[in-house]
Amino acid sequence: MTQNPNLAALSAAGVSVWLDDLSRDLLHSGKLQQLIDTRSVVGVTTNPSTFERALTNGRAYDGQIAELTGRGTDIDTAVRTAITDDVRAACDVLLPQWEASDGVDGRVSIEVDPTLAHDTDATVAQAVELAKVVDRPNVFIKIPATTAGLPAITAVLARGVSVNVTLIFSVQRHRAVMDAYLAGIEAAQQTGADISQIHSVASLFVSRVDTDVDKQLEAIGTDEALRLRGKAGVANARLAYAYYQQVFEAGERYTALRAAGARAQRPLWASTGVKTTAYPDTMYITELVAPNTVSTIPQPTLEAVADHGVVAGDTVTGKAEQAQEVFDRLTAVGVDLPDVFAVLEREGVSKFAASWSRALQR
Repeated sequence: MTQNPNLAALSAAGVSVWLDDLSRDLLHSGKLQQLIDTRSVVGVTTNPSTFERALTNGRAYDGQIAELTGRGTDIDTAVRTAITDDVRAACDVLLPQWEASDGVDGRVSIEVDPTLAHDTDATVAQAVELAKVVDRPNVFIKIPATTAGLPAITAVLARGVSVNVTLIFSVQRHRAVMDAYLAGIEAAQQTGADISQIHSVASLFVSRVDTDVDKQLEAIGTDEALRLRGKAGVANARLAYAYYQQVFEAGERYTALRAAGARAQRPLWASTGVKTTAYPDTMYITELVAPNTVSTIPQPTLEAVADHGVVAGDTVTGKAEQAQEVFDRLTAVGVDLPDVFAVLEREGVSKFAASWSRALQR
């Protein structure tokens, strides 16, 4: 099959295209393989909201869950079994992409229970358990970048488990995540592990930042405030990429680890579907094109890029100064950015916990 030219151009510019969705229907219908063959998809991410939709739409899981609960399995374990079965199957589908990329892509992510987001030890225990249960070399375990999540990230990486760090909203937290990653690789190295086999991505959420900031800008209501709508999310991501470059392209700490085989922790753009028709539906894809990044894309946005997305090369590198100017202007009109990021993290954890709870009540 022929790859769509727009998504092929995105891939050629250094952006790994990962589908932000997974369901049994997607697997059994062959749609996932079709997206790999025609839409340059080389990875899949999931989260509690993804599986809530999969479990509650249609009847694809009814038979398995009924069989498990009929044998006395509790509903939490039954649902987790169904989810890990899907992740394992997706890992198998994407194994050729994992092999072709030397483990960089071909990844499928599964998240720890979101209710553990503030419990370091429980997060570590479940992350290690999930990796064993899925039992595939191309699985990523998702751990939220909460205060309690940071030491868990280090501990899980130290045990040789590859990690997708999720729910990152601020540049400051992204920097802490990179530190946690390096500490984990250093710890793994001390145990004699093959650190070249440990991978990680740092998932920075984009559109949710604009959603929250835009509400404040509209409440402020001045001409300058209104001109800044839709600019915070992209600016935040571009600043994060600049810090990624400092750490992984010029930083002494990583240079020493790279000599021993360590991989860079790539920035991943999450929440890339626009939340309002006021903005172009491909904005968070085409405005965040940079080498060594990942873009997780929901199916409607993926098709929008395939249809009319314009990929015009790198739109991130060298734009940190402009991005900082956007942040300075936002602060000047009265937006409290640290508070925005704190609220988004709390809401993100809460929303995922609620989705997981609803999935269990299917």
